[in-house]
Amino acid sequence: MSCIWFIIIGILAGFIAGKITKGSGFGLFVNLIVGIIGGVLGGWLFGILGIHVSGRIIGSLVTSTVGAIVLLLIVSLFYRRRN
Repeated sequence: MSCIWFIIIGILAGFIAGKITKGSGFGLFVNLIVGIIGGVLGGWLFGILGIHVSGRIIGSLVTSTVGAIVLLLIVSLFYRRRN
């Protein structure tokens, strides 16, 4: 059951990050990938900064969304340089 929650939180985090950074989502599959990678990145960043988010689902969603936003901003910096 936790794997299903991980996928749902990844999809939501990627979707929210896509809305915040570009104004639209990237589709279900890309949102999932961005959300999962963002969850790992957000957990790492929050650990370095000493931030502990309480709550299981909401805390995971916040961490994943922040990480996904950071990931999308980094990717957009490299994408703009090429064009």
